[in-house]
Amino acid sequence: MRITNQMMSKSFLRDLGRNQSYMKKINDQLTSGKEIRRPSDNPFKAARSMQLNSDIGANTQYNENINDTTNWLDTTDTALEQLGNSFQRFRELMVSAGNAAYGSDEKKAIRDEMNEKVNEITQILNTSFDGKYIFGGTKGSSKPVGSTKDLESGNNFIHLSGNEGETLSLDNLDENVQNQINMIGKKLSVEVSQGVTMEYSVSATDVLLFKDKNGVNSNVMNLLKDIVDNVASEDTNASNKVTNENLKDMDEAISNLLKIRAEVGSKQNRMEAAAGQNDEQNFNLKDILSQTEDIDFAEKNIEATVAQSVYLASLQVSAKIIQPSLLDYLR
Repeated sequence: MRITNQMMSKSFLRDLGRNQSYMKKINDQLTSGKEIRRPSDNPFKAARSMQLNSDIGANTQYNENINDTTNWLDTTDTALEQLGNSFQRFRELMVSAGNAAYGSDEKKAIRDEMNEKVNEITQILNTSFDGKYIFGGTKGSSKPVGSTKDLESGNNFIHLSGNEGETLSLDNLDENVQNQINMIGKKLSVEVSQGVTMEYSVSATDVLLFKDKNGVNSNVMNLLKDIVDNVASEDTNASNKVTNENLKDMDEAISNLLKIRAEVGSKQNRMEAAAGQNDEQNFNLKDILSQTEDIDFAEKNIEATVAQSVYLASLQVSAKIIQPSLLDYLR
Protein backbone atom coordinates (compact mmCIF):
# COMPACT_ATOMS: atom_id res chain seq x y z
CA MET A 1 0.00 0.00 0.00
CA ARG A 2 1.39 3.37 -1.02
CA ILE A 3 1.41 6.03 1.70
CA THR A 4 0.75 9.39 0.10
CA ASN A 5 1.43 12.84 1.44
CA GLN A 6 -2.29 13.44 1.60
CA MET A 7 -2.80 10.37 3.80
CA MET A 8 0.02 11.48 6.11
CA SER A 9 -1.37 15.00 6.20
CA LYS A 10 -4.85 13.81 7.17
CA SER A 11 -3.43 11.46 9.78
CA PHE A 12 -1.28 14.15 11.34
CA LEU A 13 -4.13 16.67 11.27
CA ARG A 14 -6.38 14.15 12.98
CA ASP A 15 -3.82 13.45 15.70
CA LEU A 16 -3.08 17.15 16.03
CA GLY A 17 -6.77 17.92 16.47
CA ARG A 18 -7.06 15.16 19.08
CA ASN A 19 -4.10 16.58 21.00
CA GLN A 20 -5.50 20.07 20.71
CA SER A 21 -8.91 18.94 21.95
CA TYR A 22 -7.37 17.13 24.91
CA MET A 23 -5.27 20.18 25.80
CA LYS A 24 -8.40 22.37 25.63
CA LYS A 25 -10.25 19.96 27.94
CA ILE A 26 -7.43 20.09 30.48
CA ASN A 27 -7.29 23.89 30.32
CA ASP A 28 -11.08 24.10 30.74
CA GLN A 29 -10.84 21.94 33.84
CA LEU A 30 -8.06 24.12 35.23
CA THR A 31 -9.99 27.35 34.66
CA SER A 32 -13.27 25.98 36.09
CA GLY A 33 -11.80 23.82 38.84
CA LYS A 34 -14.34 21.12 37.94
CA GLU A 35 -13.81 17.63 36.57
CA ILE A 36 -16.97 17.79 34.47
CA ARG A 37 -18.41 20.81 32.66
CA ARG A 38 -21.30 19.08 30.88
CA PRO A 39 -23.13 15.76 31.36
CA SER A 40 -21.48 14.24 28.29
CA ASP A 41 -18.07 14.48 30.02
CA ASN A 42 -19.09 11.82 32.56
CA PRO A 43 -22.81 10.96 32.75
CA PHE A 44 -22.47 8.99 36.01
CA LYS A 45 -20.58 11.75 37.83
CA ALA A 46 -22.91 14.39 36.40
CA ALA A 47 -25.98 12.56 37.73
CA ARG A 48 -24.35 12.05 41.10
CA SER A 49 -23.28 15.70 41.27
CA MET A 50 -26.83 16.86 40.51
CA GLN A 51 -28.22 14.62 43.25
CA LEU A 52 -25.65 15.85 45.76
CA ASN A 53 -26.38 19.49 44.92
CA SER A 54 -30.09 18.78 45.36
CA ASP A 55 -29.45 17.17 48.78
CA ILE A 56 -27.26 20.08 49.87
CA GLY A 57 -29.93 22.58 48.79
CA ALA A 58 -32.62 20.68 50.70
CA ASN A 59 -30.38 20.43 53.76
CA THR A 60 -29.69 24.16 53.62
CA GLN A 61 -33.44 24.81 53.63
CA TYR A 62 -33.85 22.45 56.61
CA ASN A 63 -31.23 24.50 58.46
CA GLU A 64 -33.15 27.69 57.70
CA ASN A 65 -36.32 26.03 59.00
CA ILE A 66 -34.48 25.04 62.17
CA ASN A 67 -33.11 28.56 62.70
CA ASP A 68 -36.54 30.13 62.22
CA THR A 69 -38.13 27.59 64.56
CA THR A 70 -35.43 28.13 67.17
CA ASN A 71 -36.06 31.88 67.11
CA TRP A 72 -39.81 31.22 67.40
CA LEU A 73 -39.25 28.91 70.38
CA ASP A 74 -36.96 31.46 72.05
CA THR A 75 -39.70 34.09 71.72
CA THR A 76 -42.26 31.61 73.05
CA ASP A 77 -40.08 30.74 76.03
CA THR A 78 -39.63 34.43 76.89
CA ALA A 79 -43.40 34.99 76.66
CA LEU A 80 -44.09 31.95 78.86
CA GLU A 81 -41.62 33.25 81.43
CA GLN A 82 -43.49 36.58 81.49
CA LEU A 83 -46.79 34.72 81.81
CA GLY A 84 -45.38 32.73 84.72
CA ASN A 85 -44.36 35.94 86.46
CA SER A 86 -47.82 37.42 85.91
CA PHE A 87 -49.56 34.29 87.22
CA GLN A 88 -47.24 34.18 90.20
CA ARG A 89 -47.97 37.82 90.99
CA PHE A 90 -51.68 37.05 90.68
CA ARG A 91 -51.23 34.26 93.21
CA GLU A 92 -49.36 36.56 95.60
CA LEU A 93 -52.20 39.05 95.42
CA MET A 94 -54.69 36.26 96.15
CA VAL A 95 -52.75 35.26 99.25
CA SER A 96 -52.54 38.92 100.32
CA ALA A 97 -56.31 39.24 99.94
CA GLY A 98 -56.71 36.59 102.65
CA ASN A 99 -55.08 38.87 105.23
CA ALA A 100 -57.75 39.45 107.88
CA ALA A 101 -56.33 42.90 108.63
CA TYR A 102 -57.12 44.15 105.12
CA GLY A 103 -60.23 46.25 104.76
CA SER A 104 -62.28 47.06 101.68
CA ASP A 105 -59.85 49.74 100.49
CA GLU A 106 -56.88 47.38 100.48
CA LYS A 107 -58.90 44.69 98.69
CA LYS A 108 -60.06 47.17 96.07
CA ALA A 109 -56.42 48.11 95.51
CA ILE A 110 -55.63 44.42 95.04
CA ARG A 111 -58.53 44.10 92.60
CA ASP A 112 -57.26 47.10 90.61
CA GLU A 113 -53.83 45.54 90.29
CA MET A 114 -55.42 42.24 89.26
CA ASN A 115 -57.33 44.03 86.52
CA GLU A 116 -54.05 45.38 85.21
CA LYS A 117 -52.55 41.90 85.38
CA VAL A 118 -55.45 40.61 83.27
CA ASN A 119 -54.55 43.17 80.60
CA GLU A 120 -50.89 42.22 80.93
CA ILE A 121 -51.64 38.53 80.45
CA THR A 122 -53.74 39.40 77.40
CA GLN A 123 -50.87 41.42 75.96
CA ILE A 124 -48.38 38.60 76.50
CA LEU A 125 -50.71 36.06 74.84
CA ASN A 126 -50.81 38.39 71.83
CA THR A 127 -47.03 38.36 71.43
CA SER A 128 -46.04 38.34 67.76
CA PHE A 129 -42.94 37.12 65.95
CA ASP A 130 -42.12 37.72 62.31
CA GLY A 131 -45.60 39.14 61.71
CA LYS A 132 -47.46 36.21 63.31
CA TYR A 133 -49.03 35.80 66.74
CA ILE A 134 -47.11 32.97 68.37
CA PHE A 135 -50.06 31.78 70.49
CA GLY A 136 -52.53 32.06 67.61
CA GLY A 137 -52.05 28.60 66.08
CA THR A 138 -52.93 28.62 62.38
CA LYS A 139 -54.92 31.84 62.94
CA GLY A 140 -51.66 33.70 63.35
CA SER A 141 -52.65 36.79 61.40
CA SER A 142 -55.10 38.07 64.04
CA LYS A 143 -54.92 38.33 67.83
CA PRO A 144 -55.87 35.08 69.56
CA VAL A 145 -57.18 36.72 72.76
CA GLY A 146 -58.62 40.00 73.90
CA SER A 147 -59.66 41.66 77.16
CA THR A 148 -62.97 43.38 77.79
CA LYS A 149 -64.32 45.38 80.72
CA ASP A 150 -67.49 44.00 82.27
CA LEU A 151 -70.10 46.75 82.28
CA GLU A 152 -71.64 45.68 85.61
CA SER A 153 -68.57 45.01 87.75
CA GLY A 154 -66.07 47.17 85.87
CA ASN A 155 -63.57 44.29 85.98
CA ASN A 156 -61.50 43.11 83.03
CA PHE A 157 -61.80 39.58 81.70
CA ILE A 158 -59.99 37.59 79.00
CA HIS A 159 -61.70 35.99 76.02
CA LEU A 160 -60.70 34.27 72.80
CA SER A 161 -60.72 36.75 69.94
CA GLY A 162 -62.02 36.32 66.38
CA ASN A 163 -60.67 37.66 63.11
CA GLU A 164 -62.46 40.97 63.63
CA GLY A 165 -61.69 41.17 67.34
CA GLU A 166 -65.07 39.76 68.35
CA THR A 167 -65.47 37.53 71.40
CA LEU A 168 -65.39 33.82 70.64
CA SER A 169 -67.57 32.02 73.16
CA LEU A 170 -66.79 28.36 73.78
CA ASP A 171 -70.51 27.68 74.13
CA ASN A 172 -71.32 29.21 70.74
CA LEU A 173 -72.02 26.33 68.35
CA ASP A 174 -71.80 28.52 65.25
CA GLU A 175 -69.56 26.74 62.74
CA ASN A 176 -67.46 29.84 62.00
CA VAL A 177 -66.86 30.47 65.71
CA GLN A 178 -65.86 26.85 66.36
CA ASN A 179 -63.57 26.85 63.32
CA GLN A 180 -61.73 29.93 64.61
CA ILE A 181 -61.38 28.38 68.08
CA ASN A 182 -60.00 25.19 66.50
CA MET A 183 -57.55 27.26 64.43
CA ILE A 184 -56.24 28.95 67.59
CA GLY A 185 -55.64 25.55 69.15
CA LYS A 186 -54.06 23.98 66.08
CA LYS A 187 -50.32 23.24 66.21
CA LEU A 188 -47.77 24.47 63.72
CA SER A 189 -45.26 21.94 62.40
CA VAL A 190 -41.94 22.17 60.58
CA GLU A 191 -39.79 19.72 58.61
CA VAL A 192 -36.31 19.57 60.14
CA SER A 193 -34.89 16.79 57.95
CA GLN A 194 -36.12 14.51 55.20
CA GLY A 195 -39.37 12.92 56.38
CA VAL A 196 -39.00 14.26 59.94
CA THR A 197 -41.47 16.89 61.15
CA MET A 198 -42.21 18.25 64.60
CA GLU A 199 -44.83 20.47 66.19
CA TYR A 200 -43.33 23.56 67.77
CA SER A 201 -46.06 26.08 68.57
CA VAL A 202 -47.91 26.75 71.83
CA SER A 203 -51.48 27.99 71.49
CA ALA A 204 -53.47 30.30 73.70
CA THR A 205 -55.87 27.43 74.39
CA ASP A 206 -52.96 25.34 75.74
CA VAL A 207 -52.48 28.00 78.42
CA LEU A 208 -56.11 28.95 79.04
CA LEU A 209 -57.92 25.63 78.56
CA PHE A 210 -56.43 22.42 79.96
CA LYS A 211 -57.10 19.33 82.07
CA ASP A 212 -55.75 19.32 85.62
CA LYS A 213 -54.01 16.36 87.26
CA ASN A 214 -57.40 14.84 88.05
CA GLY A 215 -58.54 15.09 84.44
CA VAL A 216 -60.96 17.92 85.16
CA ASN A 217 -61.33 20.64 82.52
CA SER A 218 -59.96 24.00 83.67
CA ASN A 219 -60.72 27.39 82.13
CA VAL A 220 -58.20 30.04 83.16
CA MET A 221 -60.29 32.79 81.56
CA ASN A 222 -63.22 31.99 83.86
CA LEU A 223 -60.85 31.51 86.80
CA LEU A 224 -59.27 34.96 86.48
CA LYS A 225 -62.69 36.58 86.09
CA ASP A 226 -63.95 34.72 89.16
CA ILE A 227 -60.92 35.77 91.21
CA VAL A 228 -61.21 39.45 90.30
CA ASP A 229 -64.94 39.41 91.01
CA ASN A 230 -64.48 37.67 94.37
CA VAL A 231 -61.44 39.46 95.77
CA ALA A 232 -63.27 42.68 96.75
CA SER A 233 -66.73 41.17 97.15
CA GLU A 234 -68.72 42.03 100.23
CA ASP A 235 -70.01 38.48 100.25
CA THR A 236 -67.85 36.59 102.77
CA ASN A 237 -68.28 33.26 101.01
CA ALA A 238 -67.13 34.78 97.70
CA SER A 239 -64.12 36.53 99.24
CA ASN A 240 -63.09 33.36 101.13
CA LYS A 241 -63.26 31.44 97.87
CA VAL A 242 -60.22 33.41 96.65
CA THR A 243 -57.85 31.78 99.15
CA ASN A 244 -59.43 28.34 98.87
CA GLU A 245 -60.88 27.02 95.62
CA ASN A 246 -59.51 29.81 93.46
CA LEU A 247 -56.02 29.44 94.92
CA LYS A 248 -55.97 25.70 94.18
CA ASP A 249 -57.12 26.34 90.64
CA MET A 250 -54.44 29.01 90.21
CA ASP A 251 -51.80 26.53 91.38
CA GLU A 252 -53.05 24.12 88.70
CA ALA A 253 -52.80 26.87 86.07
CA ILE A 254 -49.22 27.66 87.14
CA SER A 255 -48.31 23.95 87.06
CA ASN A 256 -49.75 23.66 83.55
CA LEU A 257 -47.72 26.69 82.47
CA LEU A 258 -44.53 25.16 83.88
CA LYS A 259 -45.30 21.93 82.03
CA ILE A 260 -45.74 23.82 78.75
CA ARG A 261 -42.50 25.72 79.29
CA ALA A 262 -40.66 22.45 79.96
CA GLU A 263 -41.97 21.09 76.66
CA VAL A 264 -40.78 24.22 74.87
CA GLY A 265 -37.34 23.75 76.47
CA SER A 266 -37.15 20.16 75.24
CA LYS A 267 -38.08 21.31 71.73
CA GLN A 268 -35.33 23.94 71.88
CA ASN A 269 -32.85 21.20 72.75
CA ARG A 270 -34.15 19.07 69.91
CA MET A 271 -33.74 21.97 67.48
CA GLU A 272 -30.17 22.47 68.66
CA ALA A 273 -29.41 18.78 68.13
CA ALA A 274 -31.09 18.81 64.70
CA ALA A 275 -29.06 21.87 63.68
CA GLY A 276 -25.81 20.15 64.67
CA GLN A 277 -26.78 16.98 62.83
CA ASN A 278 -27.74 18.88 59.68
CA ASP A 279 -24.51 20.89 59.75
CA GLU A 280 -22.51 17.67 59.99
CA GLN A 281 -24.52 16.10 57.18
CA ASN A 282 -24.05 19.17 55.00
CA PHE A 283 -20.30 19.04 55.60
CA ASN A 284 -20.20 15.37 54.55
CA LEU A 285 -22.30 16.02 51.44
CA LYS A 286 -20.06 18.89 50.36
CA ASP A 287 -16.99 16.71 50.91
CA ILE A 288 -18.46 13.97 48.70
CA LEU A 289 -19.45 16.56 46.10
CA SER A 290 -15.90 17.94 46.08
CA GLN A 291 -14.47 14.46 45.55
CA THR A 292 -16.95 13.89 42.72
CA GLU A 293 -16.57 17.06 40.65
CA ASP A 294 -13.47 18.98 41.82
CA ILE A 295 -10.09 18.45 40.21
CA ASP A 296 -6.67 17.82 41.73
CA PHE A 297 -4.88 21.01 40.66
CA ALA A 298 -1.39 19.55 41.02
CA GLU A 299 -2.29 16.52 38.90
CA LYS A 300 -4.09 18.63 36.27
CA ASN A 301 -1.15 21.04 36.00
CA ILE A 302 1.14 18.12 35.24
CA GLU A 303 -1.34 16.75 32.70
CA ALA A 304 -1.61 20.20 31.09
CA THR A 305 2.18 20.43 30.81
CA VAL A 306 2.38 16.95 29.27
CA ALA A 307 -0.48 17.74 26.86
CA GLN A 308 1.23 20.95 25.76
CA SER A 309 4.54 19.12 25.23
CA VAL A 310 2.81 16.43 23.14
CA TYR A 311 1.02 19.08 21.11
CA LEU A 312 4.25 21.00 20.40
CA ALA A 313 6.07 17.76 19.57
CA SER A 314 3.33 16.80 17.12
CA LEU A 315 3.65 20.19 15.43
CA GLN A 316 7.41 19.79 15.10
CA VAL A 317 7.17 16.22 13.77
CA SER A 318 4.48 17.11 11.24
CA ALA A 319 6.50 20.10 10.05
CA LYS A 320 9.47 17.83 9.31
CA ILE A 321 7.58 14.96 7.71
CA ILE A 322 5.03 16.87 5.66
CA GLN A 323 7.05 19.05 3.29
CA PRO A 324 5.77 22.61 3.26
CA SER A 325 6.37 23.34 -0.50
CA LEU A 326 7.18 21.83 -3.96
CA LEU A 327 10.73 23.25 -3.78
CA ASP A 328 11.61 20.59 -1.20
CA TYR A 329 10.98 17.90 -3.83
CA LEU A 330 13.45 19.48 -6.32
CA ARG A 331 16.50 19.09 -4.09
